Amino acid sequence: MDQTELIRKVRAIELKTRRLVNTYFSGEYHSAFKGQGMEFSELREYQYGDDVRTIDWNVTAKTDTPFIKKFAEERELNVMLVVDTSASGSFGSSTILRKQYIIEMAAMIVFSAINNNDKVGLLMFGQDVQKIIPPAKGRKHGFLIIRELLANEFKDQGTNLNQPLEYLNHLLKRKTTLFVLSDFISDSDFGKVYKITARKHDLVPVFIRDLLEEKMPEVGLINFKDLESGKEFMVNTSNPNFQSYFREQISSKNKNLDQLFKSSKTDAINISLQKSYVEPFMHYFKKREFKR
Repeated sequence: MDQTELIRKVRAIELKTRRLVNTYFSGEYHSAFKGQGMEFSELREYQYGDDVRTIDWNVTAKTDTPFIKKFAEERELNVMLVVDTSASGSFGSSTILRKQYIIEMAAMIVFSAINNNDKVGLLMFGQDVQKIIPPAKGRKHGFLIIRELLANEFKDQGTNLNQPLEYLNHLLKRKTTLFVLSDFISDSDFGKVYKITARKHDLVPVFIRDLLEEKMPEVGLINFKDLESGKEFMVNTSNPNFQSYFREQISSKNKNLDQLFKSSKTDAINISLQKSYVEPFMHYFKKREFKR
């Protein structure tokens, strides 16, 4: 992709996702994600109805007039997009590929964070950590993140979720909101490091699914190619034994993921390529705001 085409695509993504942010997400994001604590705002005279626990007794003693300390929420957050750029991103049974959905959702999160003056960064991974952009503020920085995602070909062979989570656990000293955008199909067991990450950071799994990957149609002999390993194999999709095995594998994978998310107290945003991602994000933001 040449630079002119890349810039055109960045602008198109910005226009689409900024409309969504301004229409749906900006206020919901602000309400759902609180700051890291409270910071001193001002000192003023006590007024009837103020909480007596906020009285500054040192100032009160010096002035013979009761004064209180006012605090404001420290709004600035660190946000990291942890994006699975393995070859499965090039799959899609509907009119859109998984990677297109991933880029749009990432852009929506980026502009929501920027609108709230939060810092936002990016880590792309497949079998290994591919690239990291440290969190920073500003529209120009947001464009950099989107440009890097659009330039990525999503063709890494294999997925290892342990790598990015371990990397960020060592790198990030401050509590960070981590949006992990993935199909969560990993070559290795990542449960242990996932739980450690959930304790250290604010972990938000964005589980991106395709119905064709979960319900195989019975259409006889089909030649399949694993996008991540490159292996090809033929399967009789009408075989009852294959259908039963396929359903069991999908059910087991989803059940294990649900248990991991629940035991780690991380609410997943479930995205289907056959549906809009707006409603799942809105539902998550509102649910999170209610829990505050």
